Amino acid sequence: MPPYRIAPSILSANFARLGDEVCRVVDAGADFIHFDVMDNHYVPNLTVGPMVCKAIRPLVDIPIDVHLMVKPVDRIIPDFALAGADIISFHPEASEHIDRTLQLIHDHGCKAGLAFNPATPLDYLSHVLDKVDLVLIMSVNPGFGGQQFIPHALQKIADVRALITSSGKPIMLEVDGGIHVNNIRRVAEAGADTFVSGSAIFGQPDYRQIIATMREELAACHLDAPAAR
Repeated sequence: MPPYRIAPSILSANFARLGDEVCRVVDAGADFIHFDVMDNHYVPNLTVGPMVCKAIRPLVDIPIDVHLMVKPVDRIIPDFALAGADIISFHPEASEHIDRTLQLIHDHGCKAGLAFNPATPLDYLSHVLDKVDLVLIMSVNPGFGGQQFIPHALQKIADVRALITSSGKPIMLEVDGGIHVNNIRRVAEAGADTFVSGSAIFGQPDYRQIIATMREELAACHLDAPAAR
């Protein structure tokens, strides 16, 4: 796996031919397939469920990265695990018992992630950093694709990178929201190693070219790339 990971979000794909879209983006060099799961309760939008994950699973041999923007969250985790998810992330506000939810994800054979909205403090991490495999920083408010990157997310990314480095654990640092060619390098320099991008990839005519351009930007980072996981 490369030291930086690009995770196209199917939220911006053409759902009329989703299978073809996913296969195209994998052929173009995607590292993860990112599922943005919204319930019209925790966030004001409704997207996809486990059946879509199950349908996509046989088509790809890269990890399926599921971001649950649902509340309550525990009920749906086993369904996504059984549908073929490799990584499942959730928001601390969506769980009554964060430690238990992380364990539930692990018990179902998946890597566990904790997601933070722009205004959510990082305090939770001090209690569960030893139990997470991924930290997801939202650089937009969750609910809709195509939003603009919130600049103060860069400091939050840097703060999480410092926590991960001090822990010595191989925790992925993912960023979701407004990631495109013109800012992916800054986001990487702040400390991210995994980049969710929706419309900046699926909105382009040539997926291979846009992913290659993103990798060129990442290769130009003045910081050493984080070690491959």
